[in-house]
Amino acid sequence: MRILLVGFGVVGQGLAELLLERRHVLAAEYDFHWTVVGIADHAKGSCYLPDGIDLHAALQAASKSVSLATLPGGCPWDAPTMIRQAAADVVCEATWTDISTAEPATTHLRTAMERGMHVVTTNKGPLALYYHELAELAKAKGVHFLFEGTVMAGTPLLNLRREGLAGSGIKAVAGIFNGTTNYILTRMEEGLSYADALAQAQELGYAEAIPDADVLGHDALAKVTILANVVFGARLKPSDSPCEGITAITAEDIARAAAQGKRYKLIGKVWREGEVVRAQVGPELIPLTHPLAGVSGATNAATFTTDALGEVTVIGPGAGRRPTGYAMLNDLLHITRRQR
Repeated sequence: MRILLVGFGVVGQGLAELLLERRHVLAAEYDFHWTVVGIADHAKGSCYLPDGIDLHAALQAASKSVSLATLPGGCPWDAPTMIRQAAADVVCEATWTDISTAEPATTHLRTAMERGMHVVTTNKGPLALYYHELAELAKAKGVHFLFEGTVMAGTPLLNLRREGLAGSGIKAVAGIFNGTTNYILTRMEEGLSYADALAQAQELGYAEAIPDADVLGHDALAKVTILANVVFGARLKPSDSPCEGITAITAEDIARAAAQGKRYKLIGKVWREGEVVRAQVGPELIPLTHPLAGVSGATNAATFTTDALGEVTVIGPGAGRRPTGYAMLNDLLHITRRQR
C-alpha cells in the first residue's frame, strides 16, 4: 500500500510512529505492507519519493522543526498538488479542522477520490458538512472512504456500529464526546471552580488557549452531526441542532447534583422520532448507576440503544497523538481486508 500523509502534525506523526513500531507485526499478522511515498504539511513542508521516504528521518525533522523539504525528495508541492501529482493508493488526511468551511480538508478528500485514491481522515469538518456528497463520490469512484478517528479517536465507535452492531436496529446514541469538558467537570466535582478546572485543563494540553470549541459544545456537536448522518442516514448540519456548553455550570450545581446521586456530563445524543432524526448537545444530570456517569477525566464514552441488544456502551480515549493515529491505522487495515 502506497500512502500519502497529508498533515504531519500530532495525528500524522502518531500514525507514522505506529507504522514504524508495528511494521513487522502488521506484516506477519495482517499481511499488511506499506510504503509512505509522500508527506505534505502546510507548516512543515513536503517531500515525495516514489520508492518511499525515510519515515524515521521525517519524524526526526518534525521533532526539530526542520522542514521536510530538506529531506531527500523534498519538494515545493502543497497538499493539493501532492495529491494530484503523486502515485499513491491511499491518502491519510489529518489537517486542522475548520468546522465552518471544512477546508482545506474537503478539497484534499475530493481531489484524492477524483484520482481514484482511497481516503482515510480524522478531520471532522468534511464529515459534519459534506458527508453524503463525499460518500457518493467515493462510491462513484470505487474507493474506500473511512473516518473512524473523527468521533472518538481510536476507540472503535464507528467500527463497532459497522461490524459488531450490524443488524441490531440502532434507535439512539448518547455519549461523552469531548474529553476536555469531561475533565473539567470531573475536577469541579473534586472541588475546583470552573475557572481553575479550565486553567488546569489548559496547562495539561487538554484545552486550547481559546477553549470555545470544547466548552461551548461545538466539538461535540460536530461529532453528533457525523453520527446522525453516518449511523442514521440523516442530512443534518451542525447548525440544525441545539447546542449548549458547560460554562454556566457552577460548583453549587455540582454539589446539588451529587446530593441527588447524580453528576453532570456534557452529553451529545442522536435519536429517532418516527421518521425524523434529531441531535443535540448539552449538559445533563446522569444517575450514578448509568455507565456514562462513571467515565471520568478526559475519557470518552458512548451508549448505543438497540432493538436487539438493549444498551451497549463503549469507553476509551477520545483524542491524542497515538489513539487518533491508531484510528487511521485501523482504517488502513480495514481497506486491506476489504480489498482481499
